[in-house]
Amino acid sequence: MRGKSRFFGSLIAVVALAMLFPLGCKKAEETGSASAKRTIRIGMVAKSEANDVFQAAHTGALDAAKELGDKNGVDIEIDWRTPPTDDAAKQADAISSLTNEKVDGITVSCSEARMLNSAIDDAVGKGVLVVCFDSDAPDSKRMCDYGTDDTQLGHLLMSELARIMGEKGTIAILAGRQTAPNLQLRVKAVREELAKHSNMHELNGDGNGVFYHEETPGAAAERVSSVMAANAGKIDGWVFVGGWPLFTDDALQWKPPGLVKVVSCDALPKQLEYIRNGYVQELVSQDCYGWGHRTVEILVDKILNGKDPEGMNPTTHTIPNPLTIVTLAKPDPSLPAEPNVQRMAVDDFAGYWDKWLKK
Repeated sequence: MRGKSRFFGSLIAVVALAMLFPLGCKKAEETGSASAKRTIRIGMVAKSEANDVFQAAHTGALDAAKELGDKNGVDIEIDWRTPPTDDAAKQADAISSLTNEKVDGITVSCSEARMLNSAIDDAVGKGVLVVCFDSDAPDSKRMCDYGTDDTQLGHLLMSELARIMGEKGTIAILAGRQTAPNLQLRVKAVREELAKHSNMHELNGDGNGVFYHEETPGAAAERVSSVMAANAGKIDGWVFVGGWPLFTDDALQWKPPGLVKVVSCDALPKQLEYIRNGYVQELVSQDCYGWGHRTVEILVDKILNGKDPEGMNPTTHTIPNPLTIVTLAKPDPSLPAEPNVQRMAVDDFAGYWDKWLKK
């Protein structure tokens, strides 16, 4: 009997351990699951993979994801869904796919706002936060837009050209597509600023000094060349509200360099050479790296903390990005300071591109 008691006692102990063991495993699994990092997925849909400004924005987004992930103890993934070239339909498809995959947020630069409004609104309706950068969809339900204040940019381009030209002379304006709302805002601001300089005027003096073109480097360069040929000796300066012709070599043909003054929007690597060779006096850079970095910051802060971004206009829900004036030499400290504007020498600014394009 004593042997049987020992046997049954051992059997009961084994059964009890067997019953406890899966409970212990389950407890360990639950503990491991509870300690796993949260993953935040953010889709990024820029206009064109081929454009360096959007590669810079992508770098900014990746950097922000790493920095904010480490800071907040989460994993942040950037899902790059940018089409190879400018294509609003493909952007809409990308937003819809990201929405169906239940990402936490989307940051988008809109090639054509009207074509993207419904995709953005559908995403927001399904609980996906959406912010715009560079090119807005103001009639959509996006949370905010981080991009250039086109009115500020237009005034800045013209005021800088006026200073460089000694407050006198005739100017022409290169303006891209006539249907682009952001470019029209810039042109309007250029003309408003020009009116403040009594010894300067627009070519022809009848509102016909603005020259439109297809937004390709070749078409833009040809437009400048044909206008200069048709108005020999009549143009003292140009405002480029977009820097399209400066993506080609030898787009500006007048001799010597600096005979005609130029202030242009954008400051991509190829454009910087026109500062160095003297054909362009100033470039005004938008915050292309920040388009990615800042919008990821905005999305993550909203997702984790429920916070709206600082500096947002309560009516338009826009946040103006800073501008950088790029010049050949070190900035003159006696020049007046502009709000949200900094100045840099070309060789210093070029170092940013090495980082942004991961050279």
